[in-house]
This record gives sequence, C-alpha cells and structure tokens, in this order.
Amino acid sequence: MIRVCLAEDQNMLRGALQSLLSFEEDIEVIAEVADGGHAWDVIRQQVPDVCILDIEMPQLTGLQIAEKVKGAHLPCKVIIVTTFARPGYLQKAMACEVDGYLLKDEPIAYLIDSIRKVMQGEKVISRDLATTLFMQEQNPLSESERKILRLVHNGLSTSEISHSLFLTTGTVRNYLSIAIQKLRVTSRQQAARIAQEKGWLEEME
Repeated sequence: MIRVCLAEDQNMLRGALQSLLSFEEDIEVIAEVADGGHAWDVIRQQVPDVCILDIEMPQLTGLQIAEKVKGAHLPCKVIIVTTFARPGYLQKAMACEVDGYLLKDEPIAYLIDSIRKVMQGEKVISRDLATTLFMQEQNPLSESERKILRLVHNGLSTSEISHSLFLTTGTVRNYLSIAIQKLRVTSRQQAARIAQEKGWLEEME
C-alpha cells in the first residue's frame, strides 16, 4: 500500500483528489491538509511514502517542504503540483531533487501513474514542462536584490524597506536601480512583477 500525504490549500481540489485517489486499491491517503505547516508535521510524524504538495501554500510552500525533506534525509518521495510553469520554480524543484513536478491540469490518471512511477524510482515531469526544463533562465538577481524586490512586491515603500532591512534609503535605491537594469524594465514595480512571475522571489528556508 502506498501511503500518501496530500497538501493543497484549495478545499474543493483537495477533497476531489482525496476521493479519486481513494478508489485506487494500492493507494491510501493517510492525511489531507490545507497548509504547509500541518503538512510538515504529518511528514515528520508519519513519514508517508509519497508527499503530494501544492507549490504555493500558507506557512510553508511545497518547495520549502521539499527542501526540509531533503535536509532531514527522509525517505519520502515528493511530487510538486502547480498551476505555474515558471522556470524559477522548476529550477528550484530540480535543485531540491523532487521526484515529480506536475501541472494541475493533468488528468487524474497521470497523477496516479506518477505516484506509482516515483515509488519505482522514476522521475516524472509534466510533458508541457519538458521544454522549460532544458531552457531554464538563470536568475540574474543577487540575494539582496531579491530581498528588496520581495518587499516591493509586498507593497513596501523605500523608507519601509530601508527600516525593515536596516539599510540606508540610498543603498535600497541603488539595489533597485541595479535590479531594474538587469531585468530591462523602467520601474521597481515592473521589476518585482517580472521577478515574481519567473519564480525568482521564492524564498527557500
């Protein structure tokens, strides 16, 4: 029996997946949770065979949990499910050595087949992401630039960013100017939006 932990913050989708997986004789959903914090608790305590993780959840993202699973040397297989085909996310998933990376619009049969394949030691990636995997765009931003753009994305002003990161306003403006140049845009808001869309602002713990 393949023991599965299902972590998805959309209640309807999580319930549908749990119901469909329960029809499979060799799969048992031992837990279904709505956020990354609870997911990590279940994974540590029950050590499921396969963790199906939404890439964006409250408390901890799927990628952050994948990093923790790897760091803790747990034997769980990790399948990330996402609506996002962002190169940055895919690159981080590969760095975390996840076992599967699937788009949510795949048929349920594809997910079920993927669960069985990763248990056999295979790696699974959605077909539509194959090209993205081989055309990964490198993140040109430094960690400081990413931190500042993260705060811009969250709506903070220059002075608020300065106070939050213990930097002078001049230093913050310099980092923003460099980031704007690197991303070939004309404003900090555009830089933050593009960096977010590419998955470059995702913070790993």
